[in-house]
Amino acid sequence: MAELLLELYSEEIPPQLQIAARSQIKQFIENTFEEENIKYKELSVYSSPTRLTLFIKDLAEKINIEAMEIKGPKAGSPHQVIQGFLRAKNVSENELIEKETDKGRFYFIKTQSQSILVEDLLIKIIPKAIGSINWKRSMKWSDHNLIWGRPLRAIFAIYNNKKLAFNYEHLNATDEVIIEQDLITKTKKIKDFKDYLNFLKSNRIIVDHKEREEIILKKINSYSQSKQYKEKLNTKLLEEVVNIVEDPNLLHVNFNKDYLEIPKEIIISTLEKHQRYFPIFDSRDRLTNYFFVVANKKDEKKLITQGNKRVVEARLADAKFFWDKDRSKNLIKQIANLKSVTFYEKLGTIYDKTQRLRQLAGLLSDDLNINKEKVQVAASISKSDLCSDLVGEYPELQGVMGKYFALAQGFDEDVANSVSDHYLPIGLTSVLPKKPFSYSISIVDKIDTLVGFFIIDEKPTSSKDPFALRRAAIGLLRIIIENKLSFKLRDLISYAIRLYQEQGVEIKNEKTEQQVLEFIKERMRNVLKLKNIKTDVIEASISSHAGDNFLALYAKTLLMNKYKNKGIGLNAINSYKRASNILDKAGKRITGRPDVVLFRKDEEKILHEKINEIRKAFTVKDDNKDYESLLIKLSDTKESTDNFFDNVVVNDENQDIKNNRLELLKMFCNTFDNFIDFSKLEGL
Repeated sequence: MAELLLELYSEEIPPQLQIAARSQIKQFIENTFEEENIKYKELSVYSSPTRLTLFIKDLAEKINIEAMEIKGPKAGSPHQVIQGFLRAKNVSENELIEKETDKGRFYFIKTQSQSILVEDLLIKIIPKAIGSINWKRSMKWSDHNLIWGRPLRAIFAIYNNKKLAFNYEHLNATDEVIIEQDLITKTKKIKDFKDYLNFLKSNRIIVDHKEREEIILKKINSYSQSKQYKEKLNTKLLEEVVNIVEDPNLLHVNFNKDYLEIPKEIIISTLEKHQRYFPIFDSRDRLTNYFFVVANKKDEKKLITQGNKRVVEARLADAKFFWDKDRSKNLIKQIANLKSVTFYEKLGTIYDKTQRLRQLAGLLSDDLNINKEKVQVAASISKSDLCSDLVGEYPELQGVMGKYFALAQGFDEDVANSVSDHYLPIGLTSVLPKKPFSYSISIVDKIDTLVGFFIIDEKPTSSKDPFALRRAAIGLLRIIIENKLSFKLRDLISYAIRLYQEQGVEIKNEKTEQQVLEFIKERMRNVLKLKNIKTDVIEASISSHAGDNFLALYAKTLLMNKYKNKGIGLNAINSYKRASNILDKAGKRITGRPDVVLFRKDEEKILHEKINEIRKAFTVKDDNKDYESLLIKLSDTKESTDNFFDNVVVNDENQDIKNNRLELLKMFCNTFDNFIDFSKLEGL
């Protein structure tokens, strides 16, 4: 058994491009080897900033292909079709055999059993694998035609302990590995994977990204335990740092303790987002004036440590200056400055948006029974921090800084919290606003954004959502569901449309109200999938829902999913199934309006009364509906329906009576469909 080792040596590749490249080249090789029936024991892909390495262990040296008969085009097919088949199979016309089959006469060819050297296949496969990487950003350099993630300098490839000879664009594969460090270039002929790893490690290069991560984590863990620090690592930052170093060395650095007086979010953002350092927290989860740096070399003279300390303190000095300056600026007075900040070219300024939010929050406050004046103040100042120098320097802290400014200026805590919390949630499973003022501003902000982009007809497509409208809709639904909120969503959407009109925004989409509601409804699929709801139950719920009460939709879906395979659910489903099957066979256009005068059997009257009893329960206001009781009522119809079908002949000889009984069954099914569309449930 042989081994294959491939290294693509390039200029430094950013972390996310490395991660994607590792995954794509691995997937391509696995799929291709499966298609070609090439056997191997283990396939691994590694990367460092300048190296993408593929290693395959215990690789077959040849594959045996048995003789077979391959069917071709039908006899008498056009000449070009036959020639195309011959070219594809690399055979001559003399090798065609004509045979009779069940479907007529066809051409066939017979292949001979043969052995193919895997080396010959690899020479074709590897260049395709290199070209299979779909870079998010790519480069073209010098006068070469090659386009790659970063300039590709060299290709090293050995198979079965010798060079695998192929070329990719202008580069020829070699059996030498290149190392460039401190203006010195080294090369070495490599025999195998072990020799490769030893050569790199002897030059302080660890190509295995997982090994680098283990080294970093082990060093942080050891140091944290010795100093009684809390281990609190940003996993995304760790992933990034792992892929920007080849020889991880942990440095423990400090900054002036006085900077801890500024909000901790500024310090954390400075360290993590701007410098790629790890902030350190004490055992009580308090931010300290220390941080970890993962350097690419040892710092025996402490020059790297001192350099990083100076950089961080310079950034924090600027941040402290902005903090002292911005927190004294009156947030109410800052609202006017939002006139110079564009929300979106066709939708006006952020100032225009805050005025709409103020009006929408006032309307929502009536439904949620919260202080109207306070929620309107919260809406008015919700974007004021966008004018601050701090947010200009740290845009990722918009809202967070607004909260601190509001607290510093004496605003109530719930108003201040709403300034930061109204941007939540930022993902499918991320934290939600839980306080009334916070989720109120979040709701109206998301509605305003959705309505705005639908009004100007810049809706998401199947592949693009540049304004994150799907995220806004999912966030809105999660807030409603997890806070158990009931309010007139349609009225808010309608009012938002009117506010845009009053501000002079051109309405390009007259169906905005209904389309926004439909868009939100479709996003319920994402929310319900996260709750592990069965696919057919989701479809039954979504397809039957009309209106704007998504809390009710959620409640019904959860109940149906819970009881579908239990007594309550099975009884309801079976009752519906018996009625639905008869209606399907009838194939008539039936509305569901029976005439009680035409009832001839007590069972008809009893079923009709049962239906009306359920219909009456459905007319209760949504806020007071008990959906579990409703489902039980649907389940309890089983006795009435069983008696009906046991004692009533639907296909009566009298056509009027027959039609009336079908109308009764249609009324029955329509009533069930007010809960969810039972016809969509699997098993019916």
